Amino acid sequence: MNAAKSSTQVARPAGSANEIETDDQLHCCFASSPLGPIFFALTGEALCALGFAHREAGLRRALAKRFGDKALPSATSAVGSDVLKTERPAAARSIARVCDALDRYFAGDLHALESLPIDAAGTGFQRRVWSALRTIPAGETRSYAELAAQIGSPKAMRAVGLANGRNPISLVVPCHRVIGADGSLTGYAGGIERKQWLLTHERR
Repeated sequence: MNAAKSSTQVARPAGSANEIETDDQLHCCFASSPLGPIFFALTGEALCALGFAHREAGLRRALAKRFGDKALPSATSAVGSDVLKTERPAAARSIARVCDALDRYFAGDLHALESLPIDAAGTGFQRRVWSALRTIPAGETRSYAELAAQIGSPKAMRAVGLANGRNPISLVVPCHRVIGADGSLTGYAGGIERKQWLLTHERR
């Protein structure tokens, strides 16, 4: 993690999260994981972005396009966790809830992420694909063809693949559970090694 972007920690039961930026609507944070730091952003209680730290720049560009310049405040505008907990306790609770869910998921509670609310910006088709992804149980996979059929567009396998690749909320919207028709892992924004790790983790 870039130390220049970190500040004080948000207290929570386990793990760690560094609150790096806040404003009245958007909160961008880092959480720890066995696979490396995870960047996430919330609006209210809902996740609008989540990905491994190497995706931060791309996710922040999407946030800036959606929310404007407030998605990219300077580091000096960061609000320390003590101020956040005092002045915006709801935001602090939401951040802690996400971090706790991630901790529990990586510790083996494979259902921990399922109840987290999301607010993903995308086309109607993309949102249909992302909603379908959330119905794939942990420990199972689907092919692009199966996912296309599930949303009622059996010929749209390529479009489904593109929507899967543009998923802005990894893990919670489990795009890693989609594989090729031949069982190959195909691509994953988090990297094939992480995809293999996640699928193995969910099959234990």
